[in-house]
Formats: sequence, C-alpha cells, structure tokens
Amino acid sequence: MSVGRAGVAADWPRLGFGVGLRAEHYEDVLAGSKGADWFEAITENYIDTKGRPLAVLESVRSDHPVALHGVALSIGSADPLDRRYLKALRNLADRIEPALISDHLCWSSVDGRALFDLLPLPLTEECLTHVIERVCSVQDFLGRRILLENPSTYLGWNASTIPEAEFLSELAERADCGLLLDVNNVHVSAVNLDFDSRAYLDAIPAHRVGQVHLAGFSDMGTHLFDTHSRAVSDEVWELYRYALERIGPVASMVEWDDDIPPWSRLVEELDRARQVHAQVFSSGEVGRAAVAG
Repeated sequence: MSVGRAGVAADWPRLGFGVGLRAEHYEDVLAGSKGADWFEAITENYIDTKGRPLAVLESVRSDHPVALHGVALSIGSADPLDRRYLKALRNLADRIEPALISDHLCWSSVDGRALFDLLPLPLTEECLTHVIERVCSVQDFLGRRILLENPSTYLGWNASTIPEAEFLSELAERADCGLLLDVNNVHVSAVNLDFDSRAYLDAIPAHRVGQVHLAGFSDMGTHLFDTHSRAVSDEVWELYRYALERIGPVASMVEWDDDIPPWSRLVEELDRARQVHAQVFSSGEVGRAAVAG
C-alpha cells in the first residue's frame, strides 16, 4: 500500500457539520443561505457532466469544503474494478479537491451490469481479503485514502463468519483506509438483525472514523427501512451521542434524500447535531477510545 500511513484521528479533516448537496437546495446554497459548514456531493451526479450540476458544485466548492460520496464503486463485486469509473472519479477529485472521498461496503454490479442497489456482502475471510485488495488498488489509483460506509442491512448471509464491526475494523487497518460511520445504518441493522448497537460502536477503531452520517428511517412494522425520508430519530441521536463519546470530534452530516424538506428544516436537524456535539464535549467527554487509541 503506497498511500498514507496508519490512521490517527488527527488525519481526518475537522469539517464541522454538513449536509448532502441536493438539487432541491441549489438555489438556497447559491444564494448564500447559512447553516452548513460543508457539503457532501453524490459522486455519480457530477461525473461525465458539463452542465449545471458541475457548475453548481464548483461554485459551492469555492466557498465550502466538499466531500464526494459514491454509490457505484462496487468494492465487493467479483467483477474487475471499473477503470473507466475510477479515472472519471480521479478527474473529478483533481478538479474539485474534495476533503474526503467515500463509498459503501457493498456490491452493486455483476457481469458488468449495474444493479442500482447497495447489496450486502458475505462477511467471510475470503471476502475480507478480496475487499482489502480492491481498496488498496483504488487508493493507489486515486493517490489518496477513501472511506467505506457501513451498510444498512435487512438480512444476513448464512455464510458469514465475521461480525460486521470486526470485518470493517480489520478492513480499515489492513487496507489503511477510513470508515464512514453511518449511525442510522447501525441502528437500522441492529434492530433488523438483533444485535447491540453500542457494542458495534465499541468494536469500531475510533481513529479510523473520518466522517459520520445521520439520517431518518421508516418503520415498516416487521423491519426498519433506511429511507432518508424523515428527521433523525431520538434513538439515532442517542447513538450519535455515544459515538461522539468514543470517537471524539468528527465531521458529521445529515442526509435527507426523499420527501426533502425546505432548507430551513434541514438546518434545524444540523443544529441539533451541533447541540449534541456541544453537550458531549462541554461535559468533558473527549473521545475516550480515540485518546486511548
């Protein structure tokens, strides 16, 4: 691995509190509406386009840090890495100079065909080795470390032999990559698969977490569904508090991708994240695991 060194908390930029950059809020953002310290852009919305989206992203980047968050890397697929996609991602990164680049621990293509879904991996030693090799190749190609996000999960694989948090931890250490900790996904998966969400966070190496996602889920009765269509739940806010106590200050953002509210409502969610953060660190909690690690 030729990129970076073993991560420590200080390696990741302290961006503050951000939101996903969505077309519904372009006018608010371009008009200078306050509330977000930084923005996360969905990578695929800005690749191979010369239209307004890229112009908006460049304008936003001139005033704020930007993170690129992808959904098409398909890091766990058995298909070869898509070199055309990686080249386009590198070109976009060179143009935008993002503070962070992330994608998902999943597979989303087979036989060269995109499935347009983020599908879970069997958590086995064989799969771990496969993903580590691919992450290293991606990071070498891009010339920078990436972050991988923990999935929202609805069913487990019978073949899995490694707990997800342990899988992510081993992946991050051996590939020297970062983790995007989606606190909502932890809660959704914990309810659906009946595991302890706090024990999951305890198993994550704090110094590898470079970013946190917050979002809302839908309760379908038989399971929780990661819809990003409503406010962050009280349970997720409490889990966010616990994560901050373990990790320390970390770039945090609110995702709201369906039934998108007005800008002012989105900022209210972001302000709640600021309040939780202030409560944790004004009370003397400084990220126990981050300091210890």
